[in-house]
Amino acid sequence: MIDEILLEAEENMDRAVEVAKDNFASIRSGQASAAMFANIAVDYYGAPTPLQQLASITVPEARTVVISPYDVSAKKEIESALRNSDLGVNPSDDGKVLRINMPQLTEERRRDYVKLAKTRAEEARVTVRNMRRKAKDQIDAAVKDGEVGEDEGTRGEKDLDALTKKHVDAVDALLAHKESELLEV
Repeated sequence: MIDEILLEAEENMDRAVEVAKDNFASIRSGQASAAMFANIAVDYYGAPTPLQQLASITVPEARTVVISPYDVSAKKEIESALRNSDLGVNPSDDGKVLRINMPQLTEERRRDYVKLAKTRAEEARVTVRNMRRKAKDQIDAAVKDGEVGEDEGTRGEKDLDALTKKHVDAVDALLAHKESELLEV
C-alpha cells in the first residue's frame, strides 16, 4: 500500500522535473536552440498550431536558426508569430526559409531571464511539494483506516521526504545550470 503511494508520488515528481527541464530549455540563453521555439503557436488557417508542426527548425551555427515551413503559404503567419513572441527575434525571409540571427543578450535581458528561470523553478518546487502533500495525506488515511501500521506509515513518510528532497534538489540543479548558462558572456 505504502509502496504504491510512494511509486505514484515519485512518477508525478519525475514528471514535474521533466516539465521544469522543458521550461528551462525554452528560456533563451546565449546559444540558439530549437527548444526555444517550443511554446510558439502560429495562427494557421484560424487555429493556433505549434510551430514544430508547421516547420522544421535547425540550428546550423551557434547564433543562427533556420526555419523551413512545410507549407510555404504559412510563411507569413510563422514570421508574424516569431516577431510577436517574447524571444525578441527578427526573422528574415530569403524566399524558401526564414533565418533568425540571434542577437547578443544584454545584461538586463540576462537578468530578466534569470528571474524567469527562478520563477519556473519555484513553480516546479511547489508542484513537487504538492505531490508530497497528496501522498502524505494518503499515507495518513491508510494509517488511520488501519490498512497499515503506524511504524510503516512513519517509514513511508521518511521515504516520501527523501523523494521530495531528491526532486527539489534536481530542480535546483537545473536552475543552477540555467543561471550559469545565462550569465556567462
